[in-house]
Amino acid sequence: MGNGLYFGIDVGGTAVKMSLYSSKEDSMVENCSIPSIKNEDENILIGNIVRKMKEMSAEAGVSISEVSGIGIGIPGPVTADGKVLKCANLGWDIVDLTTIIKELTGVENVEAGNDANVAALGEIWKGAAAGYKDAVMVTLGTGVGGGIVIDGHIRAGHRGAAGEIGHITVEPEESEACGCGCRGCLEQYASATGIVDIAKKRFGICKENLTAKDIFDAAKAGDEKALKTVDIFAAYLGTALSNIANVIAPEIFIIGGGVSAAGNIIIEKVMEYYEKNSMYALRDIPARLAKLGNMAGMYGAIKMVIGR
Repeated sequence: MGNGLYFGIDVGGTAVKMSLYSSKEDSMVENCSIPSIKNEDENILIGNIVRKMKEMSAEAGVSISEVSGIGIGIPGPVTADGKVLKCANLGWDIVDLTTIIKELTGVENVEAGNDANVAALGEIWKGAAAGYKDAVMVTLGTGVGGGIVIDGHIRAGHRGAAGEIGHITVEPEESEACGCGCRGCLEQYASATGIVDIAKKRFGICKENLTAKDIFDAAKAGDEKALKTVDIFAAYLGTALSNIANVIAPEIFIIGGGVSAAGNIIIEKVMEYYEKNSMYALRDIPARLAKLGNMAGMYGAIKMVIGR
């Protein structure tokens, strides 16, 4: 379509990662990053993104209005028509993002989606789930996010809120509130923060500046308390994935985010509990660690608009 140049943009709470992709060469022409500031007026950040796209387009020898498409991932709910609904990580209220981008660039082929959904699409196009059409991605970081791709397309759900895996209730007896205001969310046990909380509160692990990486490293070395911490984490996440499979029945699970750097110990332990809690027809679904890292969101953003 057109000149085959597409922008993939991954907007985060501290930085915006941007790539210009050539479909003719099947490669990224240029990658860059610009800062984002929480609670800054959305028009300032959007303006900065557009200015950077214009610079990158000019360097590629075209005007911004001549690019074939612009895809954007946002850390919050995004409706099917490209409206962002109160993105807490950016401090945004309701923003008609795709309309604004179209007006500022002259590009009609503009799509926006939730960042975890967009990352899942990237992994199914160019990453760990290449060759599959139906996938669920779980991102384990400061929080727990999720993305759903069915028949090669993002399923954002009503009001763009599908895939909020981190806020599935897995422990109804929990007394402490999650950041979302509910109690017993998966995020309270399977995020980097949650894993550390389990280690401290249940097993008295009191290392200064304790991290999830420390716990997984200790578990690999055979430390009993760390192994028990990982087991609890895996039980909650594996059971949650089983419940998700009952509704979606994906071909594959992808595990990404910073915590996934612990490696195959996560896949092995989580899927052990997944198998225990899944009915026969849903057993033996593969799970893989994400491959694309920070590039997943940009690849997914491009995939949303390529070929449209």
